[in-house]
Amino acid sequence: MEEIARVYANALFGVAKEEGSLDEVRDQLGEFADALAESRDLQVFLFSPYFSSGEKRDGIAKAISGGNTELVNFLELLAEKHRMPAIFRIRRRFDELWAAENRHLEVRLTAAVPLDEGVVERVGDEIKRKTNMEIDLSSEVDPDIIGGLVLRVGNMVLDASLRAKLDRLRKE
Repeated sequence: MEEIARVYANALFGVAKEEGSLDEVRDQLGEFADALAESRDLQVFLFSPYFSSGEKRDGIAKAISGGNTELVNFLELLAEKHRMPAIFRIRRRFDELWAAENRHLEVRLTAAVPLDEGVVERVGDEIKRKTNMEIDLSSEVDPDIIGGLVLRVGNMVLDASLRAKLDRLRKE
């Protein structure tokens, strides 16, 4: 399933980039995937083999009227090829491609207590300086880490939490 998602996402990304509509396609793909994730009825309709490809195409065209043409055609193709269950993985892969294209990086800082906004900004500025990328920084509180910080930069994790240190000591 992962390979299928990669191939379809790469194809959609290529078409959207060629048409100059990367941001629009990303936004609309995200909205569609979110709506699909929240609606059991929509999942049954689009994932079920009991409905014909034609019925699914018509449903997609009605649900996304006024949407980006490439995206609507893409979703209709997924329905026709019975690949709609891969939509969530396709979205994730498309977002990764979009982030790489736009030099954009998601960063999440987790601490046991609320951090001063100045500290969070300094961490974000340092990551931006080191990576030379635009960052989307969020911070959250998780008392379970006991102390220290957990920094997630893209798909890398730096776990300097007290909980992780205690776990390492326990294993030793």
